[in-house]
Amino acid sequence: MIPQSFIQDLLSRVDIVEVIDRHVKLKRAGANYSACCPFHSEKSPSFTVSPTKQFYHCFGCGAHGTAVGFLMEYGGLGFVDAVKDLAQSVGMKVPEEQRSENERRRAQQGETLHEVLLRAAQHYRNQLKDAPQAIAYLKKRGLSGDIAKRFGIGYAADEWQNLAAAFTDYDGPMLASAGLVKQKEDGKRFDVFRGRIMFPIVDVRGNVIGFGGRVIGDGEPKYLNSPETPVFEKGRELYGLYQGRRAIRDAGRAVVVEGYMDVVALAQSGVEYAVATLGTATTPLHVQKLLRQTDEIVFCFDGDNAGRRAAWRALENSLAFLADGKQLKFLFLPEGEDPDTYVRQHGRSAFETLLDKGAVPLSRFLINELTGRVDLSTAEGRAKCVHEAKPLLKQMQPNALRMQLVRELAEKSRLSPEEVAQLCELGGGAATRVRSPEPPRVSRKPVIPLTRQILRALVSSPACVGKLTAGQRALLRTPELVAVAALVDTVLETGADTSGKLYEATRDTQYAALYQEVAADAMAPTDEASAQADMNGAFNQLELQSVRNEFERLNTSGQSSEDERQRFQEVSRRLDELKKATTGSRAGI
Repeated sequence: MIPQSFIQDLLSRVDIVEVIDRHVKLKRAGANYSACCPFHSEKSPSFTVSPTKQFYHCFGCGAHGTAVGFLMEYGGLGFVDAVKDLAQSVGMKVPEEQRSENERRRAQQGETLHEVLLRAAQHYRNQLKDAPQAIAYLKKRGLSGDIAKRFGIGYAADEWQNLAAAFTDYDGPMLASAGLVKQKEDGKRFDVFRGRIMFPIVDVRGNVIGFGGRVIGDGEPKYLNSPETPVFEKGRELYGLYQGRRAIRDAGRAVVVEGYMDVVALAQSGVEYAVATLGTATTPLHVQKLLRQTDEIVFCFDGDNAGRRAAWRALENSLAFLADGKQLKFLFLPEGEDPDTYVRQHGRSAFETLLDKGAVPLSRFLINELTGRVDLSTAEGRAKCVHEAKPLLKQMQPNALRMQLVRELAEKSRLSPEEVAQLCELGGGAATRVRSPEPPRVSRKPVIPLTRQILRALVSSPACVGKLTAGQRALLRTPELVAVAALVDTVLETGADTSGKLYEATRDTQYAALYQEVAADAMAPTDEASAQADMNGAFNQLELQSVRNEFERLNTSGQSSEDERQRFQEVSRRLDELKKATTGSRAGI
């Protein structure tokens, strides 16, 4: 855990404009900066960065956050790694709160494993220079020296203890922990990778975390991957993502293939936005990671039964992350072809034409698969189709895409959309109904609820917290305003004085989603005086409501005692004052 005080200090020293400008060219736009959003494709800029709030927001796709969040979303880093990157850029050392001995040992081991794996990768690269059979194989596959260098391709000699030349402590524990050596029953060690073309697997920070080895010739297994280690988890990593991130953003899509050579061959031909899973099916984490980088993913598989099964697993693991504006497609190559052979034989243009015209949208693939498994001419077949669709639809967010799929299934199964929604237990089945257009309404300024109005003022200018009166703090002691009270406490505890700092201080709190939404909604430059005025206006409304309630209670009770009559007069005077102070206000509960 990183102390919150350090994160606040870090954000005081980091300028979000400089951080983002290193990756996305920003232009001045009044008090803020703007650019075309790096998180979705657009022609006119809707991505805004506020230097005063130290916060970014895209009015197109809704992406928002701080300098830390930008590195997480744009670079695919975890929270800790993003903080460490920022700290390094301003010469700060990240302290860590007290951890258990096991946690400290794992962290130290992880750092050491990265060093061991990097040294192994360098050793394999050096060996490639003296391996004519490996060089000949790569040339035969159409790879240049430049592309081999870009991906760090090497060669593991066909020797039992080849790595002993690179590691004096060959019998030590780290090579085994890194998945590079194994041990026989007699205690003698041997290299895991022998006689193979070596593909280093690199994480989003550029650390070597494992290897894939491709045998030369007809040996088995054709591909051999590193075992899972403290720094390598197959279900999280994608081969080629580190090298292809910029190309993925420029192209606006990522192509997911099945093999290392597919990625490298496509890059050789100019298709640099391909990645590969690491000997495992596409996982939800793979999909989530890619959708942070681009709005379109194309899964490219062989057209045989195995390829279609792999595609279906990818579909199942993608459904929970589908959002309107995101596209997932499936491309099935001609029989006997894979991306490597296809692009070498037909070239980049033909492959990209296939991507553009031959890839099937997820919706069509899903409907075709479901309906193709049953006999729609029978009631039983149509019922089975809806039954099999149920777990798939339930995974999806209740968005426009799910609504479209419900309607298509309804048509195929001879039911109404409401009936399909009910049978699939989607909830809110009425959302699938076609509503009659409502009569046009007169445009008017939107009414902002008081809770949101106060939050907006505090998020825009956290310094307003220091000017809250005792009476205003007392008004926050209601269930409706508990999120405001929690935010006030956070500002007082952390000293956050910008929107960005407040965003990070509340990242893991109960009301984080609400605070983030308000922060994204309050991107317009706001001076402290305006924020203070907005906040005071909202508190006047809160007090007016409180005083009015007390007035009605006393008026109804009949003021049976002198104290009650005196209090009634005080409340009456205060009610008149508040009515005058709030005249013309459009705020409401």
